[in-house]
Amino acid sequence: MHAIDRDAFEELVRDAVDGLPSGFRERIENVTFAVEDWASPEDFGLTGTSRGNTLLGVYRGVPLTHRTSGYNLTMPDIIVIFQAPLERMARDADHLGEMVEHTVRHEIAHYFGISDHRLRELGAY
Repeated sequence: MHAIDRDAFEELVRDAVDGLPSGFRERIENVTFAVEDWASPEDFGLTGTSRGNTLLGVYRGVPLTHRTSGYNLTMPDIIVIFQAPLERMARDADHLGEMVEHTVRHEIAHYFGISDHRLRELGAY
C-alpha cells in the first residue's frame, strides 16, 4: 500500500495525460479528468463489472466511435481515476505512478472506442 494526498494523486493523473503521445493527446476533446476515492454502484453498472471486483477507473461518456453529427454542445465526458484501490494495490511510489498511467491510458482507450475485449487482444491488460 502506498497512500498519498489528493493533490499529489491528481498530479500523477495530470502527468499521465501529459505523457500521452502527442497524436493521441491532441485528439482528446471535451473530456475532463477527475479523481474519486471509490467507484459508485452506477460505475459498476456502467462497466458491467460485478460487485466484489475492483474498478481502477471509468470512462463516463460517449466513445468517439459512437458519436453522430448530433453530438455537439454536450457536457464534457469524464474519465475518473479511483484513488483508494490504486493506493491499496501500489507497492511503492513508482508502482503507484505506473498503475495510474496504465489506468489513464486504459480509460482513454475507451474514449477512442476501444473495448475491453480488444484491449485484451492487444495485450493491454
